[in-house]
Amino acid sequence: MRIPLFRVDAFTDRAFRGNPAAVCFLDFWLDDALLRKVATENNLPATAFLVPSATGYALRWFSPVCELRLCGHATLAAAFVLFQFVSPQLEEVLFSTTFRGDLRVQNGGDLLTMEFPALAAKSCAPRPELLSALEPSLHAGDILETFAGNHSYVALLASQAQVQGFQPDIARLKTLHPEVVVITAAGDEVDFVSRYFAPGYGLPEDWVTGSSHCLLTPIWAERLGKSTLQARQLSARGGELSCELRGDRVMLQGKAVATLKGSLIL
Repeated sequence: MRIPLFRVDAFTDRAFRGNPAAVCFLDFWLDDALLRKVATENNLPATAFLVPSATGYALRWFSPVCELRLCGHATLAAAFVLFQFVSPQLEEVLFSTTFRGDLRVQNGGDLLTMEFPALAAKSCAPRPELLSALEPSLHAGDILETFAGNHSYVALLASQAQVQGFQPDIARLKTLHPEVVVITAAGDEVDFVSRYFAPGYGLPEDWVTGSSHCLLTPIWAERLGKSTLQARQLSARGGELSCELRGDRVMLQGKAVATLKGSLIL
């Protein structure tokens, strides 16, 4: 069996930046164990698997260790491949997903727009387990506010420099699983910046995370009093996103670059 396979760098307009994802086109669903093996073989933060459906495509995402409930950069990568190589006439595509329902992506040429759910995070007191996981690089006095929601902790810091200078202790952060950790601050050149850590899901530090911006966009929209925001994820590879809050939906815009086209042989 030969499976069309693409590798795409998402949330960037330059190769070898942003967040890489593999995109595999299937005629039918393979066994979950085999999908996990393919994702492990690809050894990327996420592999997107697509199967044609009556309305578009069914979409699932796997990291090298597990299935993901929501993945923004691999959705962007999948839509990019469809628009660039498979069905360039499409103006939009509808992805049906197991955990998050239908996700719509609009073809804007270089800039794609994804419609995702807005995810709620409630302000809360800094939890001891979170503070312990952030030490010794950060302490309670460094955190302006904390939020919890959607299996995530969000720590709001005072400056972009603090976000950029944070030195993660991956072993400590892994003790929070299944919760992930997002640190964020107002940006110097954009509205807000962030970093994302999910070692329990095989992502010690994710390079650019669309799903975390479903949490961050409502937080920053309220803090800054505006619904359209520019964001930057300060990982080693870095990435740029435009975010807009529309009621219970978040519109995420980004670019992508293909770096590989081939076949997976099973």
